[in-house]
Amino acid sequence: MGSLLFVSSVAFLVISSSFATKSYLLTFLGLPFYVVLGFIVSSLVFYVGEVVSGVGRPPVAGHMLNQLIHFKRLFDCQIPLASKYHTFRLLADSHSEVYTVDPDNVKHILKTNFRNYGKGDYHCDILKDLFGDGIFAVDGDKWRYQRKLASYEFSTKMLRDFSSDVFRSNAAKLADKICEETQVELQDLLMKTTMDSMLKVGFGVDINTLSGSDETGNRFIKAFDDSNVIIYWRYVDVLWRIKRSLNIGLERNLKNNIKIIDNFVYRLIQRKRDQMKTEQGSKEDILSRFLKSEEENMSDKYLRDIIPSFITAGKDTSANTLTWFFYMISKHRLIQEKVAMEVKSAIDVDAADRLSVEEFVFKLTNSAIDRMQYLHSALTETLRLYPAVPLDGKFASEDDILPDGNKIKKGDGVAYMPYAMGRMVYIWGEDAEEFRPERWLQNGVFQAESPFKFTAFQAGPRVCLGKEFAYRQMKILAATLLFFFRFELVDGDEDATYRTMFTLHKDKGLNLHAVRR
Repeated sequence: MGSLLFVSSVAFLVISSSFATKSYLLTFLGLPFYVVLGFIVSSLVFYVGEVVSGVGRPPVAGHMLNQLIHFKRLFDCQIPLASKYHTFRLLADSHSEVYTVDPDNVKHILKTNFRNYGKGDYHCDILKDLFGDGIFAVDGDKWRYQRKLASYEFSTKMLRDFSSDVFRSNAAKLADKICEETQVELQDLLMKTTMDSMLKVGFGVDINTLSGSDETGNRFIKAFDDSNVIIYWRYVDVLWRIKRSLNIGLERNLKNNIKIIDNFVYRLIQRKRDQMKTEQGSKEDILSRFLKSEEENMSDKYLRDIIPSFITAGKDTSANTLTWFFYMISKHRLIQEKVAMEVKSAIDVDAADRLSVEEFVFKLTNSAIDRMQYLHSALTETLRLYPAVPLDGKFASEDDILPDGNKIKKGDGVAYMPYAMGRMVYIWGEDAEEFRPERWLQNGVFQAESPFKFTAFQAGPRVCLGKEFAYRQMKILAATLLFFFRFELVDGDEDATYRTMFTLHKDKGLNLHAVRR
């Protein structure tokens, strides 16, 4: 409907101009102006029509162009709107984008009427260049098959034990790396560490980006992060398809980044296939187990599409959460010391004991990690305020009515907002914006909240399969670093800012003084 109105508006303006100027040349030269004007006219007509006919619909809080204007602070700008309306919509040129922080609505979207809210063609088209037919960008049978296969693999004891060994090994490497310097950019080190862990657990290969010995891996990380930003920008750039077809601007950068990503991933796949043929290398990693699954004729292209989703889930979410965690405990020194004391108690080590890094990580058994209830609460509190995925969008395939009474039309975008939800006073109380790990504890034991209130790991059929893996990796890394170091912000007055992308990546890194305990 919106596209037809846009094309009709442009055609009308072009024809009118031809008659008015009696010059096809002048009309042609003015075509860009008519395209912009046609977009404005079609958007205005759609906007007025939606406002007038919006009985029972979520209140209109503005146009999607607001997202473009406030893109750098997008998630913060959604907070006052969410506080006022709880559920609202912004109007695009052809459809409404509905946003909600209502836990009942979230439950309806993610569980009760799950079948009605998939990615849809709109999201899949935007995501496809980076994620292909991977689990993050597909619906239906493709999603169900990948979900089933991944669910089985993540439930195996072999993979849990293998991943824990990898996490402990890389935690030791990170601690040794920090020992070499008194000032560190911790976000970069965490990204490299979780990347190394994910590639070992996921694909059975060592690339050692943390040591700096694999420049190809470092180029991959940068290309992957930059692609994440550019893909997210498409949601506010109405001309991205034109730019892609002309190979200009950010779309040209994306194309170059995708080449780097593809080259890296296809080499991983080929290396793993060669290992499988010669029976060399680890067989416990996810890719090996995929290749041995019932779908033995998996193509390289199919595997290439699966891998970016696993890397995003395994690298970005853990590294980003840990970055915000260390930022917050560096601003809350008492909380930092409480976590450090708990770590010593959990592994039954006196403050006077002098352990090497290797001796310490050996003591990080599953039972020791499970005793770290305050650390678990502090990480969860970090995720409440700085969720790894700050905004999650779906698409309505049929008309619906949300539990709060708001009507959804077929074709609406429908999103819930974990970042804004974590700051809602009506959900979390008057101290919603305070960093207070104690809110998760009862008699010293962690107590989970409803996943439709605390939405950091999604919920329902799409709940994150790697939740326990993520917590284990984060707790092992955090415990190791806090046992050996005390952290202080280089700039104590630094305000937290983020890069607006799919995952909540801290902008300008995290510069800390690391003081040996």
